[in-house]
Amino acid sequence: MSTPLTNREGQGSGASLFYSYLWAYVLVALSGCLGNVVDGIIVGNLISADGVSAINLSKPVNQFIFTLHLLINAGAGMLVGYALGQKNISLARRYFSFSLSLSVGLGVLLALFGGVLFLDETTRLLCNNEQILPLARDYMQVLLLGNPAFILMWGLSAMVGVDGQPKLVSLAVIIDNALNLFLDIVFIQWLGWGITGSSAATVVGHLVGIAILLTHWRKPENRRLQLSMANYQFSITRKILSQGAPLAVASISLTLLLLSANRIVLSTLGQAGIFAFAVCMNLLQVYNLFLSGTCQTLQSLGAIQVGRHDAEGLRLVLRKAFRFITIAMVVTCLFVWIDPQAIAALFGANNPDYIAETDSALRIFAISFIPFCYIYVLMIVYKLHGHHHMALFISFALSLTVIPVMWLISRTAPQLLWYSYLIAYLVEAVLIFLLHRWLRIHFLLRS
Repeated sequence: MSTPLTNREGQGSGASLFYSYLWAYVLVALSGCLGNVVDGIIVGNLISADGVSAINLSKPVNQFIFTLHLLINAGAGMLVGYALGQKNISLARRYFSFSLSLSVGLGVLLALFGGVLFLDETTRLLCNNEQILPLARDYMQVLLLGNPAFILMWGLSAMVGVDGQPKLVSLAVIIDNALNLFLDIVFIQWLGWGITGSSAATVVGHLVGIAILLTHWRKPENRRLQLSMANYQFSITRKILSQGAPLAVASISLTLLLLSANRIVLSTLGQAGIFAFAVCMNLLQVYNLFLSGTCQTLQSLGAIQVGRHDAEGLRLVLRKAFRFITIAMVVTCLFVWIDPQAIAALFGANNPDYIAETDSALRIFAISFIPFCYIYVLMIVYKLHGHHHMALFISFALSLTVIPVMWLISRTAPQLLWYSYLIAYLVEAVLIFLLHRWLRIHFLLRS
């Protein structure tokens, strides 16, 4: 039986279906991308270039908080979906209740230990530059104290989405990020809170996003998921954590990469280097805008074709996905190469050393992220075809390959440090090719 993607008379409708998914996911990713990039631009221009560096040095904390979300809510969201599909509302409510309890509980513990008791130790672990240290401390304190709002926002997004309201999730995410940007200006410039205002704006944005998501329960038909702590069983918690563990482990790898890369760049190239690296990480957000939209579309439509055992439909989805990501990467790369100094100035750089360092770094990173994007999309392809071990290998390698390459170059040829990511991703591409051939993997739909 033909599908909308394979019907010969409906090729146009197949393309429309692909792009309707794609642009919906890109819109959500665009909100997050603008939230991160414009946040850095505002801080760079209203505070200083070192403020941008301080935010980048704090990103391992952000990633660790996100890891907690994945550990708890990613697994719980899948379990809730399974239970709802089986019409087991009681079990779905238990998964929902325990995941929210774990989210709030771990968030409060992290706020207490990281934001109050061991704030200075946490800050010095991430930043060893005395000039940037006070900015990083002020930013991280509010970030850690407000982390329960981060976890709860992402957790409720997962639950509302699996309960059939993805549009409400999109609305909450978009308003969250838009309010964050507006409050950045209010808190930093009008109220004079400095870099503390930037992290406070993020927390307030999440609180408003939570309030929007809670409107899901206003309608009686949306009250399948309710808090229910009756008959607590440790097995429920174990299932939630074990389901989210693979994603959490991969996220921990990324946390280690962010922490290691920041320390290596700061110790090797100083303040100018860490500012350039912060701008490059913001450039990665632009690539991730297109990458996230492509991969989510690929997973959604690709999974449908796999479920139908429609090889032709899956090939059509893959062709469109790779075509779109290729065009997006080429355009982004050309844009960066035209005038990288203007991008540095956009983030508040007025020091000639900062501008020069960012100029060379951006040109190299613009190329480095191209193999990264292809490898990431390839990871989704392996998952769709049931080769989960290869997908997991790629997930780990994307983060962990960079660390030894960057460390080795910093010790032997520090002037080539910006090539670390490009070299690491090319090495990984070779390893994937060799492993693919050695395991004799074939991209065939499994029955």
